Amino acid sequence: MPREQGRKFIAQNKKARHDYSILDEYEVGLVLTGTEVKSLRAGRASLVDGFASIDDGEVWLQHVHIAEYAEGTWTNHAPRRKRKVLMHRSEIDKLIGKIKEGGLTLVPLDLYFKDGKVKATLALAK
Repeated sequence: MPREQGRKFIAQNKKARHDYSILDEYEVGLVLTGTEVKSLRAGRASLVDGFASIDDGEVWLQHVHIAEYAEGTWTNHAPRRKRKVLMHRSEIDKLIGKIKEGGLTLVPLDLYFKDGKVKATLALAK
C-alpha cells in the first residue's frame, strides 16, 4: 500500500482567524492514542474551543474535541483530554518568552495529516 503524500485536512478553526490577530504560526506534532488517530481518519474533530497552554516547560493542547472511536472498546479515549504537543525546545522557550510579555495566547488553527502523521498548526495570537 503506498504511503500518503501531502496534506489532508481534518479540521479547521475559522473562528480563530476571525477573532484573533495571528502573529506567528508553528507546525507541531501531537501525542495521540490509537483510537484518536482512527477517529481523526474519519474526520471527527473540532477545534472551536481549543487552546494551548504551557505547563512545566511543555506545551499542552486543551479542549480540542476528538470524538470517541465508534468501534473502540474500553480502551477508547476521553474526547476532550489534554494532549501533549511536540515542538523543539528552542521554539518552546521562544513561546514562553513571548507569552510572558502578556496579552498573547496559543490557538490551534487546523489539524491535518502530513505524510501519514497527524500535525496541527498552532498560532501565537493577540
